[in-house]
Amino acid sequence: MSEINNVCVVGAGTLGARIALQSAIFGFDVTMVDCSQEALDEAAAEQASAGLDDHIASDPAIAGDREQILSRINLSTALEAAAAGADIVIEAVTEEVAVKRQVFAALDAAAPAHAILATNSSSIPVSMIEGAVQRPDRVLNFHFVQGRWRLMFVELMRGSATSDTTIGMMHDFAESIHAIPFLLRKEHMGFIFNRIWRVIKKEVLRMLDEGVTTAADIDRTWMLKHQTALGPCAIMDTVGLDVVRDIENVYADASGDPTDRPPQLVHDMIARGELGVKSGKGFYTYPNPAFEQPGFLDGSNR
Repeated sequence: MSEINNVCVVGAGTLGARIALQSAIFGFDVTMVDCSQEALDEAAAEQASAGLDDHIASDPAIAGDREQILSRINLSTALEAAAAGADIVIEAVTEEVAVKRQVFAALDAAAPAHAILATNSSSIPVSMIEGAVQRPDRVLNFHFVQGRWRLMFVELMRGSATSDTTIGMMHDFAESIHAIPFLLRKEHMGFIFNRIWRVIKKEVLRMLDEGVTTAADIDRTWMLKHQTALGPCAIMDTVGLDVVRDIENVYADASGDPTDRPPQLVHDMIARGELGVKSGKGFYTYPNPAFEQPGFLDGSNR
């Protein structure tokens, strides 16, 4: 991993902050960039408290390194300056092709010639972005999937000209930050996990929109059957309902199928500011959501 020392993460949302922290925990110098200083400050506060505490809980050996880990993360609102010293840049901005292309064009102009430019997009193939850069051999999809710290994984997917060297370096980087890498053999919107998750999510949202059942009962059946800590609605709360909307619209734009659009339920929740964990309310109320309380699974807490 001598080729990669400095990591730039663009976007201080939930997953961008998580990627930055994970990189810093395993020894990389990180600059986290966002156009909003408030978003940067909120992400840093989360990293310094719950984010790092969660990781320490799963790996107590790093507890004594807390201050050193946090010192490796720098905050910046200056994209060009942050990219100028990067060996890899991981973009984690809003799920819109036009926005990502704009960011990649700016990164291409600012980052060193050797730097790899990766998108953490949840659904958009990098082939839809690569036309904005002059280094198509050094771009790729590098999609982190949220999970417990010891079970985090990342999906790698090539663009039309991504080199074997780029894939190899990012595969090694993923392993170096303890994220399990999965390499797609061909391009596909949604990659591996989200192709499966897309079907589940679509049906869950449709059931809720039609009034078939409740978010809690959907999650309870899922958690009981699969013995998981979160159900589909809780997962969407973690991702953010605004992000869910954007991802569904990407699929709908690609398929031309109007049933792929998010249902009215999602738009109504967003209009009320119910975005999930980050706003304090989504399908559940945060902190201390109902699914974390005793008696949730068997319904005895009702």
